[in-house]
Amino acid sequence: MNLPTTFFQDSINKIKTSINSVVVGKESVVDLAIVAVLCRGHILAEDVPGIGKTTMARALAGALECTFGRIQFTPDLMPSDVLGINWFNQKNHEFEFRKGPIFSQIVLADEINRATPRTQSALLEAMQEGQVTLDGETRLLPEPFIVIATQNPIDMEGTFPLPEAQLDRFMLRLAIGYPSIEEEEAIVLRFAAKENLPDQRPAINTEELLSLQAEVSNVTVEDEIRKYVMNIVRLSRENERVTLGGSPRSSIALFKASQAKAALSGRDFVIPDDVKYLAEPVLAHRIIPTSNARLRGYSQSSIVSDVLSSVSVPIERQ
Repeated sequence: MNLPTTFFQDSINKIKTSINSVVVGKESVVDLAIVAVLCRGHILAEDVPGIGKTTMARALAGALECTFGRIQFTPDLMPSDVLGINWFNQKNHEFEFRKGPIFSQIVLADEINRATPRTQSALLEAMQEGQVTLDGETRLLPEPFIVIATQNPIDMEGTFPLPEAQLDRFMLRLAIGYPSIEEEEAIVLRFAAKENLPDQRPAINTEELLSLQAEVSNVTVEDEIRKYVMNIVRLSRENERVTLGGSPRSSIALFKASQAKAALSGRDFVIPDDVKYLAEPVLAHRIIPTSNARLRGYSQSSIVSDVLSSVSVPIERQ
């Protein structure tokens, strides 16, 4: 790795410490969020209300000293509410562009599945290309640019399921889950004194974050590991219980995420366990089970587990 390993690890430890000053527990979830950030990937947080999805997003932005924009998705939300508008300034007698909340480094798309498909699609270009086009003019978004979208998988009334094209643009999906009784007691005590989030100090600045992101691509991936990634994604398409499997974009996501996981673990090379650890968060939300598989109780996660068990794991050469 070009940067000293101590610099990378010290920066990661600072980020975790800053996030943990707000978020109680959930170390694996924090690690996954950091992996996505290091890969410039977007996050889909799918869980029931009150778990801490919004808190996690704000804590991540605070730790990275990134600008934060929140969009509350509702059925009457318009694309212009997300992207911005061109308005006529009568004083200057010319049109001016007023930026929408999408022009932030970390954007929280809260309850994204409550907006209409037209408004949801306003994020497609931004998430894939880091830019938006409005009235024929293209504007670049700030770097880094990361979307953290939340949705409630239980309450489907008044929602619009995300299309496959949009789901595929999320690098990984994570579920925070209920806290343990000890963690919940710590949460209650932490928030008992005041309603707002606890004070949080930034861990690194934007320039340092961009350096960390660039460094991840230097992590070594042997040919056998790369083929292991390709075989997992390929079999996710060929599985008899699947209507739609992982796309080439998911291969890229799993490859890059494995590099970030290795770096997070203090290694400059990827091992099979990195790939196996990330296969479910990266692939599960991209898989569409057949109707027969759903009737038999097969979930997206269980299908990914079946795929992993059917792929030969590379063995380290002596």
